[in-house]
Amino acid sequence: MSNHIYFFDTTLRDGEQSPGVNLNMQEKLEIARQLERLGVDVIEAGFPVASQGDFEGVRAIANTIKEPVVTALARAVMADIDRAWEAIQGAQRPRIHTFIATSPIHMEYKLKMKPEEVLDQAISMVKYARNLCPDVEFSAEDATRTDREFLYRVIEDVIEAGATVVNIPDTVGYCIPEEFGSLIADIRENVPNIDKATISVHCHNDLGLAVANSLAAIESGATQVECTINGIGERAGNAALEEIVMAIKTRRDYLSYTTNINTEAIYRTSMLVSNLTAMYLQPNKAIVGSNAFAHESGIHQHGVLSHRETYEIMTPESIGLKQSHMVLGKHSGRHAFEERLRELGYTSLEQKEIGEAFKKFKDLADKKKHVLDKDIEALINQRAIQIPETYELLYFHISSGNTLLSTSTVKLRSGEGEVEEAACGSGPIDATFKAISRAADLEVELEDYSLRAITSGADALGESTVRVRKNGNTFTGRGISTDVIEASAKAYVNAINKMLYEINS
Repeated sequence: MSNHIYFFDTTLRDGEQSPGVNLNMQEKLEIARQLERLGVDVIEAGFPVASQGDFEGVRAIANTIKEPVVTALARAVMADIDRAWEAIQGAQRPRIHTFIATSPIHMEYKLKMKPEEVLDQAISMVKYARNLCPDVEFSAEDATRTDREFLYRVIEDVIEAGATVVNIPDTVGYCIPEEFGSLIADIRENVPNIDKATISVHCHNDLGLAVANSLAAIESGATQVECTINGIGERAGNAALEEIVMAIKTRRDYLSYTTNINTEAIYRTSMLVSNLTAMYLQPNKAIVGSNAFAHESGIHQHGVLSHRETYEIMTPESIGLKQSHMVLGKHSGRHAFEERLRELGYTSLEQKEIGEAFKKFKDLADKKKHVLDKDIEALINQRAIQIPETYELLYFHISSGNTLLSTSTVKLRSGEGEVEEAACGSGPIDATFKAISRAADLEVELEDYSLRAITSGADALGESTVRVRKNGNTFTGRGISTDVIEASAKAYVNAINKMLYEINS
């Protein structure tokens, strides 16, 4: 068995299927570039047949990314496969990923097909895909609830038809580790031509066992794991890439495998995905949560101060979480700012981007005595969501109190000039959102609103996330400011601008 494990990242496909997540083209490209820096082996860029936007996103990633394989998902249907190939054919290393369900419940109730029909469809579509692309992955959807003998037949026949990778998904997160590891071992033993294909696994986290199941599969001979950053995905999500990687790195005494992952890029990748998807991490999230390297207990603090390894099995630096001893403020110069960016892992920024970020840093430093690392990260991540602005927030004015009806006056600028409107609401945020909608002459449904402090203290930088819905589509906006109402207003305008950009593109 090979001791090298390949990482197939599906953040941009399965991860984007998380409820409420809707990434635009720039955001998808930003994440794809960071995944390339992280060192993933395969990027699943999307499901091209799902929409024109998804198709364009996959094609842009395929034409941009150089090192990883770029793959697109397709049902075992000719039209899907044609669309996937059209999207990825410009990639330096393209792969078509096609799938069909093989479990009795899926075949009977979803596909309404007999097992032999499913087998024939799988074989013919793998052959069709292989005639287009030299690298074809086949997934037996709901493999863990599939009859074993039928699963062996399907895998053997699709390999014979040209599949280079066979994926065994635990689609509904049903398995426990011993059971899943045994399944992979049985496949290796009962499929005669299994040595001609890579065995991949794709584990969902419905029972909280996705990472454990993936590791069990690796121990049984799987050499590709499919996962997402921060474990995002449908329902309870997927196996978290950072957890599998750091388990392998930290427990080399037990898991003697190699990977191509640059672990020092983990933290930055995690924060970028968290910010752009607005799926913020719980503090106790393994590896990348804000409490992952925090110690409050006196006994733990004493132990860590005496010898770090008493309570830390890995270092913050090993995932790219640098500890800064440099305090930045309004008197800090560009050189110090650039050095801090480099320490935080932002080594690929162009001088123009650094200049724009430095200007925002100086503006923030005028409002805060000290600018912290998380403030800087927020400023840098904010640039990734910039799109052509249909509307720009010029100012807002609030009148509010616990005995007053809240009113808000806003002024927006667009290509057609400036417009000022006022509205009343149940609070200052509600009034501001209504005034912005009136000024933009738009009716949208506010689906979700959240506000969080990026750092602590009375002068903390606040980050607002707004989700609006129009014609069944959801658009997410973000805004940051030391003023929470300004952050909220910026987020609402950003969501509207994203909506208009997508409609007009």
